[in-house]
Amino acid sequence: MRIGYARVSTCDQSTALQLDALREAGCTHVFEDKITGISRKRPGLEQALRLIGQGDELVVWKLDRLGRSLRHLTDISEQLHSKGANFVSLADGIHTGTHVGDFFFHILGAIAEFERTLIIERTRAGLTAARRRGRSLGRKPKLSPADIASARAMMAGGMKAAAVAERLAVGRATLFRAIQREVNK
Repeated sequence: MRIGYARVSTCDQSTALQLDALREAGCTHVFEDKITGISRKRPGLEQALRLIGQGDELVVWKLDRLGRSLRHLTDISEQLHSKGANFVSLADGIHTGTHVGDFFFHILGAIAEFERTLIIERTRAGLTAARRRGRSLGRKPKLSPADIASARAMMAGGMKAAAVAERLAVGRATLFRAIQREVNK
């Protein structure tokens, strides 16, 4: 039996391409997750691995859909091997039913982890460079300094924080964080 697994990193991405390829490859059961590849908690993958048995194949469209960590890929490979099952990556041409396929599985897993490490490194370098140039990062504050001054004046006049927050269209926690940031400046 061929069991398919599809994954995308975010909910706004689509698994349609992967699902089509898996069904075309003869997968009788297909499971999917919308979660980052480094996460170990993936309900779809867990279901697929519970279902898989002797002589079955876990099929993915590409190796990086299964995982981005070499340790995690190796753990999955060992779990499949202990059940007498194999792994197949359609786009990468990997089939762990052969020694060469198993070798390529581990080589490409190492490359995927290396690529992920490089992406993290470049992202951190970019964020550091942006901070050095004085760019503020992250979401823009919901309340301007004028809004905060107004909120402080309303609360000093006896207005409850919940009413002030409602008037400014923010939550109480947001209001208090904004006031605290102004105090700490």
